[in-house]
This record gives sequence, structure tokens and C-alpha cells, in this order.
Amino acid sequence: MKKYIVITGASSGIGAAAAKAFAGRGENLILIARRAELLQSLKDEIAQIAPESDVVIKICDLARSENVLALWDELKSYELKALINNAGFGDFGLVGEQDLQKTVKMIDLNVTALAILSSLFARDYKRKQTQLINISSVGGYFLAPGVVPYCATKFFVSAFTEGLSHELAQDKEAKMQAKVLAPAATKTEFGSVATGDADYDYDAAFKRYHSSLEMAEFLLTLYDSDACVGAVN
Repeated sequence: MKKYIVITGASSGIGAAAAKAFAGRGENLILIARRAELLQSLKDEIAQIAPESDVVIKICDLARSENVLALWDELKSYELKALINNAGFGDFGLVGEQDLQKTVKMIDLNVTALAILSSLFARDYKRKQTQLINISSVGGYFLAPGVVPYCATKFFVSAFTEGLSHELAQDKEAKMQAKVLAPAATKTEFGSVATGDADYDYDAAFKRYHSSLEMAEFLLTLYDSDACVGAVN
């Protein structure tokens, strides 16, 4: 039976780069995101570079809990070997001055969807040789003015995943590994979404940042390791 690696937020950025990197290893993939056109384009690209990889795409807005639960029901027909919770976004602005609807949607995606998928994956797969990798951020280990709610969501991701890793270590029958990748600044759509500026300039904002391709390689390094936390300087 084929085994699949699930990647959420796969339509662009780190998710898309990770999909291509895993496909380069011959892995079968289930790619999840909201934007159907981008997902189909990614699937077509992978078909050219890794024709042996089976790629399934699922169009889903994970910011709605009912969609997350329905998605898991769809995934039950596949055998999974890894779940990478990459979907998420940020929001820049001082507490009290932010768009509350955007903040709530960020929490729904960064925290609620991730917690649901992680919990269901642990329930169904912790007795198997599987991996859960949740994408946090260096902002999940320190708080900074102007990004407090975003950092708080990533504090949850880091604490939840590390806590799950400790739980699994205490369960003699558990074979699953739970890991957290904490990227530093990475050039993706993140800056534009967080600021609302379509022309967000990473060169002006950061002295140094990584590319999505570099972050995907860090992700694969974590996948191959026995470490729980992959923190990127």
C-alpha cells in the first residue's frame, strides 16, 4: 500500500518547496491549500521532476474547523507516513490596533487547525513509524512588539509539539516522532500577508533571510534526524 506525506499550506513558500524536495526523494504526497490553481500548477511541476511520485491535491480552507474535520475523514482512505502542518500566516501590528477578524482567523489557522490535525494524527498513527512536523517560528520562542499575537500562536505550536514529543517518549508502544521546525525570516508571501503590503521588501526589512528552498532543506534535515526541535538561526 502506498504511503503519503501530507503537507498543509502547500501552494507556495516553504510548503511548495518542501513538496518538491520530498518528491525529489520519490515520496508520495497529499498537498493541501486553499488555492486550487497554484496547487494544480505545483502538481504539474512535480510530475515533470518526479514522475514516479503520486501527488494528490486537496482544496481546503483550514481556518474553518469543520473543514479540518471533513478533510481528516477524506485522509482516512490513505496510509500516511508523515504530517507536516505548515499552513499559517502572520499579522503585524500593535495589540489593540489590529484587524480583529484577521487575528481570529490567524488563531483559527495557526493554532486550532494545527491542534486538531496533530491530535487526530496522534490518535490514529502514534503506534506506527510516522512523523508529525509542525512549523513554528523563532517567534515561537520570544515575543517582539508588533507581532505579539502571531508570536503567541507560535508559542502554542512549539509548546504543544514539544509536549507531545515528551508524551510519546513516555509511551512504550508509541513509535511516532513529533518535531517542530522554527524558521527565522524566510522570503515567502508571509511578509505581504502580515503587513498587507503587496510590495513588501525583504531586503529592506532584514539584513539576512533564507529562501524557501533553504528552509525546505532544513526541514528535510530535521525529518532525517532524531531531534525534536529544529531551530533556524
